[in-house]
Amino acid sequence: MKDLYSVNQLEKEDIQKIFQLAKEYKERFLKGEKKFNDLRRCSILLVFFENSTRTRTSFELAGKILGADTINISASSSSVKKGETLYDTVKTLEALNSDFIVIRHNMSGAAKIVANSVKSHVVNAGDGTNEHPTQALLDGFTILEKKGSLEGLKIAIVGDILHSRVARSDIKLFKKLGAEVTLCGPMTMLPRHYEALGADYITTDIKEAVKNKDVVIFLRIQLERQDKPFFSTLREYSIKYGLNQELLKILKPDTVIMHPGPVNRGVEIQSELVYSSKSLILNQVENGLFIRMAVYKYLLS
Repeated sequence: MKDLYSVNQLEKEDIQKIFQLAKEYKERFLKGEKKFNDLRRCSILLVFFENSTRTRTSFELAGKILGADTINISASSSSVKKGETLYDTVKTLEALNSDFIVIRHNMSGAAKIVANSVKSHVVNAGDGTNEHPTQALLDGFTILEKKGSLEGLKIAIVGDILHSRVARSDIKLFKKLGAEVTLCGPMTMLPRHYEALGADYITTDIKEAVKNKDVVIFLRIQLERQDKPFFSTLREYSIKYGLNQELLKILKPDTVIMHPGPVNRGVEIQSELVYSSKSLILNQVENGLFIRMAVYKYLLS
């Protein structure tokens, strides 16, 4: 596999191998081994046409820990501002003979277009509302660490499903690993054909959605992708679909909560619950580093 632009490319065996690589990297790193040579003499171009903190930083740090040279390129400092097309930009970058191109773009399908146009290994860091495969991998890996397996787990994904590339990738990966997935959100934020995404159930009732679930993933409200209002106010959304003390009482004692970040405190999750004992949000951030190290290694090998 030359590139990773979709969870659809991954068989269960691929996912398990990436998880094993991430586990090994994490164990070695936590034991004090801070530098590896697996990507020595390799170069990585980080091409981000959308803002990012966690994803961009972890891809860059993962490359540097593995011994690669990393170069950051943002849309604001590229020739895209001068009218250059995505294709021409990427072909120009490929002429620099980089080994990897990590790309985030606001157009769905952009990563696949790039992957089919260049010889470099291409990793999708998020394309429009389409997919975010490494986020799904780190979410799955985090759940695996906590629960031991995803087989038979009941997972609820709550929030702005319609605009979420994370939800689309998560559903695909969780189903490949044997989990049951429920989607929940306002009717205006639920895809009409949710079955096509692979989810098992859909509901607008959050209490029904989180009851007896092993994992509940809250999604960020993506106001930047909304050209019209999908709910009346943020306060109303928070009351109906946010994690608060009342909803917390419905969760099983061993239910864990997750969020791909950044969290809109007081909207998707009450501020005091963001880093509560049930929260795996910081675990997700930490595991993002090791999953991206593992993806680099897996594609290279």
